[in-house]
Amino acid sequence: MRIYTRSGDDGTTGLYFGGRVAKSDEVMWVNGTVDEAQAALGLARAFCDAASPLHEILLGLQRDLWILMAEVATSEANRVKLRPGETMVTAAMVIRLEEMIDTLTAQVVMPKEFVLPGENPLAAALDVARTVVRRAERLAVQSSPAESVVVAYLNRLSDLVWTMARWAEGEGARRVRGVGGVVA
Repeated sequence: MRIYTRSGDDGTTGLYFGGRVAKSDEVMWVNGTVDEAQAALGLARAFCDAASPLHEILLGLQRDLWILMAEVATSEANRVKLRPGETMVTAAMVIRLEEMIDTLTAQVVMPKEFVLPGENPLAAALDVARTVVRRAERLAVQSSPAESVVVAYLNRLSDLVWTMARWAEGEGARRVRGVGGVVA
């Protein structure tokens, strides 16, 4: 099997369940950014100890993003072919993220000030991933059908990744108060 197909040489790319769009289509911007987020989560996972609860959470989130990308890359005409939880994001998936946020926030004191990213490599990688997820969310707002929960999922995912970064920092994390005031 060859990796290259040459079918995208004309500036188009295939959609899930068929059809083609320009590689510059807003749907492809969303999927490209979600792909970046998935890779950033993978980088964060590489910094995790395999025994850390974050390791399994991150792996599950990366798999969820495949589902999200399938939904995003499906034309309106083919949305009827989507399968909840397999090729379409569900409300239950959003609720699961909220439950993870609640579990992690119960384990660490959350900051009330701005956070200065970079406390440790894992937390820094998670903060980078969070910013990519936020960008994907902003892009998805423009192209997601009203009945889709893709935007809600991405919104909650960014909250979860922020929470995971704070959890990874532990109790001694640096906080920033206002402009220029660092709390030791």
